[in-house]
Amino acid sequence: MSGKTFRAAAIVLSIVASCGFGQDVPSKDWWETALFYQIYPRSFYDTNGDGIGDIRGVTAKLQYLKDTGIDATWLSPVFKSPQRDFGYDVSDFLEIDALFGTNADMEELFAEARKLGIRIVLDFVPNHSSIEHWWFKQSELGVEPYRDYYVWHPGRPVPGQIKPDVPNNWNSVFYGSAWEWSDVRKEYYLHQFEVGQPDLNYRNEAVIAEFDEILRFWMGKGASGFRVDAVNHMFEDAEFRDEPVVDPSDPLRYGYTNLMYTNSLLETYDVIGHWRRVIDDYAKEHNRETIIMMMEAYTSMDMIMRFYESDDGVEQRAHFPFNFAMITELNAQSKARDFKYVIDRFLENMPRGKVTNWVLGNHDQPRVGSRYGVERIDGMLLMLLTLPGVAVTYNGEEIGMVDYRDISYEDSRDPQGCNVGPDEYQWKSRDPQRTPFQWDDTYNAGFSKAERPWLPVHPYFRQTNLLKQKEADYSTYKFYVDAVKLRKNDVYSHGLFKSRALSENVFGFVRYIKDQQDSYHITVVNLANEVTTVDLLDLFQVTNKTAIKLTGTESRFKVGQQVNPTRLTLGPYESLVIAESSGIALRMTLWLMVAVLAIYLCAIIESQ
Repeated sequence: MSGKTFRAAAIVLSIVASCGFGQDVPSKDWWETALFYQIYPRSFYDTNGDGIGDIRGVTAKLQYLKDTGIDATWLSPVFKSPQRDFGYDVSDFLEIDALFGTNADMEELFAEARKLGIRIVLDFVPNHSSIEHWWFKQSELGVEPYRDYYVWHPGRPVPGQIKPDVPNNWNSVFYGSAWEWSDVRKEYYLHQFEVGQPDLNYRNEAVIAEFDEILRFWMGKGASGFRVDAVNHMFEDAEFRDEPVVDPSDPLRYGYTNLMYTNSLLETYDVIGHWRRVIDDYAKEHNRETIIMMMEAYTSMDMIMRFYESDDGVEQRAHFPFNFAMITELNAQSKARDFKYVIDRFLENMPRGKVTNWVLGNHDQPRVGSRYGVERIDGMLLMLLTLPGVAVTYNGEEIGMVDYRDISYEDSRDPQGCNVGPDEYQWKSRDPQRTPFQWDDTYNAGFSKAERPWLPVHPYFRQTNLLKQKEADYSTYKFYVDAVKLRKNDVYSHGLFKSRALSENVFGFVRYIKDQQDSYHITVVNLANEVTTVDLLDLFQVTNKTAIKLTGTESRFKVGQQVNPTRLTLGPYESLVIAESSGIALRMTLWLMVAVLAIYLCAIIESQ
């Protein structure tokens, strides 16, 4: 290249830069804008015909995850367990339960997922083990060093009574006292969940060290991260004080007391910070990409935010704690202003530089269609996928599965439901949202060839299944996939956010790139069964050249159709994404102008 030509190229590049072209978009870590997909393995896909999903079933469906646009999946527990709480009562944290397969099957899953660019995150259950774990058996016998691995108490003496009373009024999440007597040790052990799930003692540093090694073991096998279960239950009051009674209507109910001595104690955060260092150090030592840690904690906003980092910002903790606000604070009766308040509040409370996340459902909560109504499924999925940060989908939500709330008491398996008896189980049980995935309209919805799966399949599986939705002209699944593709746009990974209640029942928010007038996408969701006209100028300074970018399944609009932003009429429960219609054409025109200018400048300079 001659000196003259070089100068011409430099001039062209400066023009390009001044037009905003060629500017690098700051890179983000793999997880910061990821779409996570929770798999409940028991109900996902059964390959050996025993009526229970397995690890090979997940491996067999990896291409489905890839085709759907999933970045990472986290598996509910598959470790060795007596299955009293379906894997959350672990009897060996280093061994896959034979019900789901083998350690070799898990390693194959890691390897096959890696080929497709999908990360596998494991459920990590540190609060408790099973009573069948070796640690507990030795602890119950008083054998060192396991004697103090669990929370034990001699109980409160009662005059004239040989057996002491329970230590205090703490109740289990699963109903009834959180204390169980051991005839072997002659003491009570604490179980904040099922009676077969004794709480570990985190004031014993040996327990923390055991879990350090468990984390290293699974990272060594290929895990890309961990979802830490029930983390806010890890510590209890060292003095075992009674909690204040807040609802005396049922002394055995979990909400009987103010949970000030059993939930979200500050010592928890020190352990989380310690595990973050264990994970980060391992990734650095083994030249691995970021290995993440995400928290499950149903607790107050201030306590949730502390899971990100210490108050002074020095100690890093979880990469993110799950944001359950759209589960616990919003429902079918919520208005647009409720959505704005809940969403804005979470974003405004975020520590600077941290990544938010949105969770619509999981194996413990009613499904989106059952909680918000099937008519709002499109709108809720669209919000999930276009809000800032990480999105988490529970398997089946992408095809609009709903709870099977009419499972009989005889077919119920969840201890949370079974413990309250046949009169109340229907609304306490978590079985309705754990029914088998509806793959197609064949026997057992294509989930299993067993005569009887572990939970009954939803009776309407022939109306709602993946195959039918793939074959349809448009469907919830196809809408979900289109929204996932749209999510790849830079405006969602790097764009700013602003929201507004455009009417009582129409919620809207915009994602936009600062100083780029045509780089905006507006999500609009009508929450009500009524036609409503809104003005998008109330939300964002748009031009009159706006067009539909994405529509819900029942929309009368077509993708690419131009609309008037000052009078946008939405049908009942309609969901849309709207963007600048001339942006692409404008950028192409500017590029052509730059190209012509470059040729002209080079010709002038070379002729001199």
